Amino acid sequence: MEPIQETPDLSAYLAADEVIDHEHPLVRETAGRLARDAEDSYAYARLAFEFVRDTVPHSQDSGDLRVTWRASDVLERRTGICYAKAHALAALLRAEDIPAALCYQRLRHDDGSGHVVHGLIAVRFNGGWHRQDPRGNKPGVDARFSLDGERLAFTPDPEAGEADHPVLYAAPHPAVLKALRTATDRPHLWRILPAAL
Repeated sequence: MEPIQETPDLSAYLAADEVIDHEHPLVRETAGRLARDAEDSYAYARLAFEFVRDTVPHSQDSGDLRVTWRASDVLERRTGICYAKAHALAALLRAEDIPAALCYQRLRHDDGSGHVVHGLIAVRFNGGWHRQDPRGNKPGVDARFSLDGERLAFTPDPEAGEADHPVLYAAPHPAVLKALRTATDRPHLWRILPAAL
């Protein structure tokens, strides 16, 4: 992966906004429940990751037609695509004062027809950023929480025009947010997903 480009002010990766609404009561309640079972912030981050990965089905995998984008809505409705799940995980991490960034990959569509931007997060521990992908596992995808080497859902293939996007965003990329807010349902969303940033 290219060198990571981050915002100089780390507090940006703790901020709440309309999308990563970690001050919402449902986000706070969920974070508090997970924190009770964690002996430290590392354990909490892993529990939050596994919670989003395993209890919020990826809407493409489950066949859910609803489109979510706000973290609290993702947790309430228990559905979302990669971007939405990344927003939910970032909110849960920030709710417990753990810096979390949004990051992206450019991948080929499953059917090989062009490219699509895939969303994941990075969490900051031990003075460095560690990417995590809460997309949700399925046959051929085995993402795991790891601070010692990446265990992501996908590894970009440069020969196929795939790539890791090196920027760590404090807020969702405008192209991602526009697609999520514009889509009337998931099939519509699939047609307007960004191919590049």
